[in-house]
Amino acid sequence: MIVAMLLECFVLLIGTLRATMQRHRALVVENLLLRHQLMVLARSGQSVKFRLSDKLLWLAVRRVVRDWSRHLVLVQPATVVRWHRRGWKLFWHWKSRAPLGRPRLSQEVRDLISAMSRDNGLWGTERIRGELLSLGIIVSNRSIRRYRWREPARAPSQTWRTFLTNHRPQIWATDLLTVHTLTFRTLYVLFFIAHDRRTLLHFNVTSHPTAAWVWRQLVEATAWGRRPRYLIRDRDRVFGGDFAARAKGFGIETLLSPVRAPSANAIAERMVRTFRNDCLDHLIVMNEQHLVALLKEYTDYYNTHRPHRSLDLQAPVPDQLPRAGPIRARSILGGLHHAYERAA
Repeated sequence: MIVAMLLECFVLLIGTLRATMQRHRALVVENLLLRHQLMVLARSGQSVKFRLSDKLLWLAVRRVVRDWSRHLVLVQPATVVRWHRRGWKLFWHWKSRAPLGRPRLSQEVRDLISAMSRDNGLWGTERIRGELLSLGIIVSNRSIRRYRWREPARAPSQTWRTFLTNHRPQIWATDLLTVHTLTFRTLYVLFFIAHDRRTLLHFNVTSHPTAAWVWRQLVEATAWGRRPRYLIRDRDRVFGGDFAARAKGFGIETLLSPVRAPSANAIAERMVRTFRNDCLDHLIVMNEQHLVALLKEYTDYYNTHRPHRSLDLQAPVPDQLPRAGPIRARSILGGLHHAYERAA
């Protein structure tokens, strides 16, 4: 009983002494770290600058002191972590400073690879590698791609935007769109639009489009000597096999858009969407005559009053309207749109 009590008191005494020593050591460590930061601050002046020795000290403290971040005053703990990562990179850079990998190819082999690729334009990398293997030269595909001959760079060319801007007044586009009537008939609308001012030049409607009918529409659109140099269209068979040749007789070069590439004829495709969004999607077409009347009214509004963002919010063919006077509104398509103008 007495022995047990004495043993318990001894253990308690040892624990008390150990706790006292640990608190004393923590106090000493905290004092040293704060004194070091005070020394750095006094040495640096207004702008705090840590030397390499200071950074190494804090990296060592981070490894041996558990609550090291509590004693930081001048910098954040993340800064010390960043120092450690930077030092880790420098360490591995120093450790891997010895050259690695295969030795570089001799100048003779480099010249041979360049000559093979220059003299044999149809040879690829693997073909050149096989030829080198037959000569007892072992080279990787990566090395062949690095040292093979390359054609000199071409002279800089103008962009497509510049090309189209310069030729835009001479470019027309054409396309077909379908319209369904009240009696479930399908009507076809063929139109021609100019690239320079987005002007709708001509349109017509039919229920049975043929190559002869399409050609007649081109003749009507190019009346009075008005014709483009280039006509962009898709590969619809309704144009006929001889359309391009006949158009070339008129001095018009036909440019076919690639297969499944509507963006190549973007102006005409955007006009199809405009027809639908502004007009056709909001109306029920009765018959062919009704559709012609609707499109005539809308075409006049489109060309003379509808603003375009690509034209600085101007119409393709703006009217010369007076700047003063009362404003009046004119109904378009039964009130679907309105044209506003000043009374003379």
